[in-house]
Amino acid sequence: MIKYSKEIKSFFLVLMGLLLFVFGYSFLKGQSLLKSQKILYTIYPEIEGLIPGAKITLNGLSIGSVIKADFLPGTTDILISMNIRGDINFSKYSEAVLYETGLIGGKAISIVPKFDSDKPVISGDTLVSLIKPGFTELVNRQIAPLQEKIESTLTSVDSLFIGVSNVLNVDTQNNLKNTLKNLSISLENINNASVVLSNLLVSNQDNFSTTMDNLSNTSKNLSIITDSLTAINFSHTVKQYEIVANNINQLLLSLKAGEGSAGKFLKNDNVYDRLDDAASALEDLLNDLKQNPKRYVQFSIFGKKEKSEK
Repeated sequence: MIKYSKEIKSFFLVLMGLLLFVFGYSFLKGQSLLKSQKILYTIYPEIEGLIPGAKITLNGLSIGSVIKADFLPGTTDILISMNIRGDINFSKYSEAVLYETGLIGGKAISIVPKFDSDKPVISGDTLVSLIKPGFTELVNRQIAPLQEKIESTLTSVDSLFIGVSNVLNVDTQNNLKNTLKNLSISLENINNASVVLSNLLVSNQDNFSTTMDNLSNTSKNLSIITDSLTAINFSHTVKQYEIVANNINQLLLSLKAGEGSAGKFLKNDNVYDRLDDAASALEDLLNDLKQNPKRYVQFSIFGKKEKSEK
């Protein structure tokens, strides 16, 4: 059996430690010493939150990591060096999208593959870079317009309060207080009036009931009278009135034409003249009778008659 000296044992122990350190460091950086690797590059204007060792994913699967991040010579852009698995094949025109892994999870790079068999990606190629807005940036984009609206609203409200303060001076405040006081008194009066009206309705409920019964009876009587009027033969009555009116009209036409005694009396002036003469003669006779009664009436207590004057 071969015995090793302490120096040889110490050498192997140190060598194993160095190998373990190299493998561990490569593992932490996402590199594998036993598999083929591809070194790719991409350029971003800013990479806040992206650090070396950040994972590189393809459709959510980790395929590598970020090796290094440094300024592109002569610019302020950031050159990202990526180490991915050598067995992953996609086009050199694929996109490297920088995205947030979470609220506190930092950032990572996602490969959006494009497949072109004529232009496969090889080590040393530079991929097109894109930056996907993170949750914080999206919230800020939504909040910014809202913040402007809130500031505008606050300005309007401030102006409104200033206007209200100018309008509501001491006199206006006193008037407003008096108005509210009067309104309260009015509402109280209305309430009292409603109570009085309620009491009145309750106390006169029997009278109102009797009145409604009387109105109902009156309505029935009116209905009976209406039925009676409807039963009258107004058509026959109207016809009788038309006959009477025609007879009166014929009579008036006969009088106007001088027909009959009445017509002749109305139309013949001789009859009027004779009646006038007769009236005058009768008047003269009465006057003479008054002046000379003895001429027409003779009597004596003793039965002696006066001789008539010759």
